[in-house]
Parts: sequence; structure tokens; C-alpha cells
Amino acid sequence: MTHRRPSLHLALLAGLLLTTLRADSLSTQADAAVTLYEGARLIAGDGGVPIEDSAFLVENARFTRVGRRGAVQPPPGAGRVDLTGKTVIPGLVDAHSHIGYMKDLTSGAMNYTRDNILDHLRRFAYFGVVASQAMGSDFGELPFELRAETMAGKHPDAARFLTAGRGLAPLEEINADNMRQAANPVTTPDGARGLVRELAARKVRIVKTWVDGRNGTVRKLEPAIYRAIIDEAHKHGLRVAVHATDPADAKELLRSGVDIFAHMISEVDDELVALFKAHPEVAVLSALCGPHRAVYAPWLDPVNPLILETVRSEQIKRLQSRFPLRDSEERARAQRAWDSLAAGIKRLSDAGVVIGTGTDGGGQQGDQFIGWTMHAELENLVMAGIPPAKVLVAATKTSAAILGLDDLGTVAPGKSADFVVLDANPLDDITNTRRISSVYLRGRSVDRAGLRNSWTH
Repeated sequence: MTHRRPSLHLALLAGLLLTTLRADSLSTQADAAVTLYEGARLIAGDGGVPIEDSAFLVENARFTRVGRRGAVQPPPGAGRVDLTGKTVIPGLVDAHSHIGYMKDLTSGAMNYTRDNILDHLRRFAYFGVVASQAMGSDFGELPFELRAETMAGKHPDAARFLTAGRGLAPLEEINADNMRQAANPVTTPDGARGLVRELAARKVRIVKTWVDGRNGTVRKLEPAIYRAIIDEAHKHGLRVAVHATDPADAKELLRSGVDIFAHMISEVDDELVALFKAHPEVAVLSALCGPHRAVYAPWLDPVNPLILETVRSEQIKRLQSRFPLRDSEERARAQRAWDSLAAGIKRLSDAGVVIGTGTDGGGQQGDQFIGWTMHAELENLVMAGIPPAKVLVAATKTSAAILGLDDLGTVAPGKSADFVVLDANPLDDITNTRRISSVYLRGRSVDRAGLRNSWTH
């Protein structure tokens, strides 16, 4: 047996102690009331040219000055963090999720608890997603309590939580076996207006509804009813998000004044583009993760390290057994569907339509891993032909604006200091958003090591 010399052993211990002290010092500096971060490439989220060798000052949880190293001077006693060699982007925003239902290998309302929702919000934060909008699958008082708590920063390692409360759906859409079990049934225009008023009293920002025949298995919400929803919501200053992927439905919804498409529309033609141009404030959330992984899921083989750090092996194996599809006919259909979605979102983006990122993450169909889906979504958008710089704006500034989160989305004076430090440049390769060094919420570093340890032990 070979024995290490005592002097070498002591030297290694001393080196380890020094490294630990340095890490503790950086953490203390980063969490100081006033901290200067310098040396990183800064992609501010506004679509502008990145700032090389940047500097930005964080005071009391907000960015106060942003510029180049040397041009931004901290006040006496401020902490300093050297980010040389890193890239900084604003915190990512998921504008369409369904959280609280998935837990390990089970999915359903029985998992919709305070602990599970907070666990999901911490997973978002771990992946650099600083805010998420749940789209119509919430119920009870709990989502409103957690909205208030997370918006106030009560849970420092959790993303901000926004809720649309209970969505509005036709009776046939509501089923105890799916997340729409939470939805309010609507059968008349007057009834729909009353439910919108109830949501307005809960101070939601978005009302969610569904206009989808589910391949002929569901009778779609009638135009008279969804027009009443839209009209009443607008009277109360609320926006309406709709699950509608059929082009004919999308066109009629645009004419009726809908505000947000929660999913990408299945096909895009000249008439649809013209209608979007006539309604320039209407936004489309991408939600490409589910359709694309049927034919493209290389992050499952080999499994991406971020997934290994956050998802149980049994859940990973279940998804590996399902995707990508093996049956040649099913896979060919899925490929055609993806090709149409990709071409459509590229065309809408080129036409100047507002594109935000929504992942449908947490949906009980197919184990959509919380947080991870955002990074897959960014890759999907780039694969559809949208430049990485534009995709990053969609995932930060644009998505924050869609949700009315005025203090998120960019690294700029006055904004909340929510940002992600990366080990590589996502403008070179969008998958570099997965190379996360650290995440900050309100100027405080997220305890990613502690979260990781809680999920793997």
C-alpha cells in the first residue's frame, strides 16, 4: 500500500481550507447589501451588443449601475465579485407552466401541496428560471398565498410564482384525470363573465381558457362564450391566454381580441400572419418542448448533468422509454408536426410577432422536468431558425413583459437583481445556458449546492 507523505497531506488540507474560505468569502461578498460584479461578458437581455469585461453594481437587491469594468465604481465597503471568463444573462422567465402536480412517478391533484409547489419553484430557480406563470390549473387559496409570499421574497431560493387561478373551460374539457380538473366549467356567456369577475377580484393578471377539440373528442368552447371572456377580462384590465392550436380557431380568436396564445399554432399561412400584424400586441408562447422531444431528445442519451442533479432515476428511465418515438409511422407524423411548428414560429418571429417562452413545464403528459424544459425550449427555438440573441430576449425581457413583471427581464438600473452566471457564451451555442455557475434572486445567490443535496440524498 502506498502512503501519502504527511507534508503532502497537510498541504492538500491547507489548500482545501483556503478554497473553502475563498468560496465563503465570495458568497459573503455576493450577498452584501452593495456588491460590484465585474469581468463578465454581459448579455443584458435588451437585444443590444454584449458588454465585454462588464461591471454592474447591485444595491439592496437591485441593479443600480451597469457598464464596463473601471467605469462603474462601488461605494466604500462594497463587496466585489470577480466574474472574469463568465457570461451573465438576466434570469429566465417561463410564461406558461403547470406546477404542483408532478411528484416523482405520480401526477395528480393529490400532489398539489405547499411543499411540492415550493419544491417546483426551487427547481425553477436552480435552472436559472426566476419567475413562472401557472396557466389555469391552480385551485384553492394556496396559489394566491404562495404568489404573495414569493413575490415578496419570503422564500429566497424559490422563483416568483404567478397564477391564473382556475381556468375557464367547457364541461367536456374538465376531467378528474388531468390538470384541467381545476378549471371552472363555463356554459353561457353570462356565466363566463361572472367567473372572470371572480378572477379579477383575486387580482390575477391573466385569464386562461381552452378552445381545442382534442381530435374530435371535446366540443370546443363556443365563440360567443370566449368573446364574453375576452370582453369581460378587458373591462377589468386583464389579459386572456388561450390554448388553441388550430389555425381556423386562432384566426377567429385574433379577430375577437385574444391577448396570448399559450401554445404555438399548428400551421401558419398568409392570412394568419396578416391578422397578427393587425393585432401587434398579441403574443405567442412557444411551448415546443412536448412536440419536439417526440423526435429529438439527445439530452436523454446521455442524460444531461442538470437532469441527473434534479430528477430521480426512475423518472428519467420512464421518459427514456417513451422518447424519442420508436414506431416509424408515429415518428414520421411527429416529425411533420415539428417541422410545421418550427416553420411557423420562425415565420411569425420574422414578421415581428411578439414571441415569448412558455414551456408547459410540469404538465403531467410525458414527465416535463421542471426547470429543464426552459433550456430545451431555448434550443428548440434556435433549431427553428431564430438567432440565439433573439431567443434570449424572448426568454427574458419579452416573457417578463408578457407577464407584467416590470422589474425583471433585463440587467439594467432599477431592475431586480435576478441574473444567471454561465461558464460559456450562449450566443456561440444556445445550449451553453445549461452551463450554470450560479443563480441570483434579488441580488442573493441561490444555494444550488444545498438544493442539489436535498434532491440527491
